[in-house]
Amino acid sequence: MIDFDRIRPDRLPALLRAMPKAELHIHIEGSLEPELIFKLAERNGVKLAYPSVEALRAAYAFTDLQSFLDIYYAGASVLLKEQDFFDMAWAYFEKAAADNVVHAELFFDPQTHTERGVPMGTVIRGLEHACRRAHAEMGISASLILCFLRHLSEDAAMATLEEALPYRQHFIGVGLDSSERGHPPEKFARVFARCRELGLRIVAHAGEEGPPEYIRSALDVLKVERIDHGVRCVEDPALVRRLAAERMPLTVCPLSNVKLCVFKTLADHNLPALLKAGLVATINSDDPAYFGGYMNDNFVQTFAALPQWGAREAWQLAHNSFEASFVPEAAKQAWVRQLDQVFAAAAV
Repeated sequence: MIDFDRIRPDRLPALLRAMPKAELHIHIEGSLEPELIFKLAERNGVKLAYPSVEALRAAYAFTDLQSFLDIYYAGASVLLKEQDFFDMAWAYFEKAAADNVVHAELFFDPQTHTERGVPMGTVIRGLEHACRRAHAEMGISASLILCFLRHLSEDAAMATLEEALPYRQHFIGVGLDSSERGHPPEKFARVFARCRELGLRIVAHAGEEGPPEYIRSALDVLKVERIDHGVRCVEDPALVRRLAAERMPLTVCPLSNVKLCVFKTLADHNLPALLKAGLVATINSDDPAYFGGYMNDNFVQTFAALPQWGAREAWQLAHNSFEASFVPEAAKQAWVRQLDQVFAAAAV
């Protein structure tokens, strides 16, 4: 047993950085830093609406999810070739390795690219190559989750799925992202039923800007195995009890929630309430290039804003990330042993 009380508070920031962790809510297009956007734009002859890296970064003042998405899709316009997708993912993996992320499940939005004429194979091959190389060279376990854009139609999602099936061996599951308001999960009931038939893992964004009812719909209609965000569940106590009883993971993104005005500050975040309710809450970076931080930034800044939290909560969040991951049980247990070793070494 780890004696959490013996871990001094001043050691906590270093411990948060050093502990192994899994990232389960990362939009790989959202890791595209302005410097790389400009590099790829020059390489591919794409004209940007911003004159400089500084001007683009200055535009990252979002009032809600849609104001972010407008810039997000503009940034993705520079991604045209397989090498571009590789370079983007590789840049993320370098940061993930530095943050002691041992496993990452990367969301990608093929419709953002195929609608611009980029072939599905170009997108998936570039990302898969980066995942393979990250495992070989950095020891990071990585997999891909194909996300449907919920502001588009279900027919478009179904067509995207069929287009991706020749590359089925390269992605483990499907998700649902983009504008939440006005696009409830049940809009995509048929395509998710098809995905379940194919044996794909199922996740969906719900309860970020959308109401708790969207979380229920994701559970009951889409039959998800994880809820991405899910922070508005606290508005429905019965739903909170259900999520806890079913050990349904929530992939929470603190810096993203503040940047998109879901919470005013990190100190206002309801993560403490989620953990106290026994939910399998995790910390993730979402779109780190746009929201001001990768995994360790999210951990360190969140804990700094929540002085009531200590080593016990840090261990629980990392443990939850492994429990919620889509990997064999043996891999989860190996990572938990690593986690325990790091905390045991700090408790001296």
